[in-house]
Amino acid sequence: MHRVSSLIVLLALSTGLFTATSTAQAQGHVERKAIDKVAPVYPDLAKRMHIAGVVKLEVVIRPNGNVKSTKVVGGNPVLIQSATDAVRKWKFEAASEETVGVVELSFEPR
Repeated sequence: MHRVSSLIVLLALSTGLFTATSTAQAQGHVERKAIDKVAPVYPDLAKRMHIAGVVKLEVVIRPNGNVKSTKVVGGNPVLIQSATDAVRKWKFEAASEETVGVVELSFEPR
């Protein structure tokens, strides 16, 4: 019984801490324009549990516009992998040097 109540509390905390917006939309604080965005897949578990939320990722972008690395800044654990997989495939405009920025992806069940 204790295990079930702990799971319920964990789920409530993880889903309640993040605001829901539209399905897999990307907003960001990256100074370089994304020229090719791959939409994240809404995870089956998130669909079944009607989980919505925002995932924030710090993105390091190479001079050629490819994503070098991502680091999770915040978000629901159920949504993080899908957001990370999508953003790693994004392409940004070229620049003279490597840049770092934050990208936010929002998920909402349909």
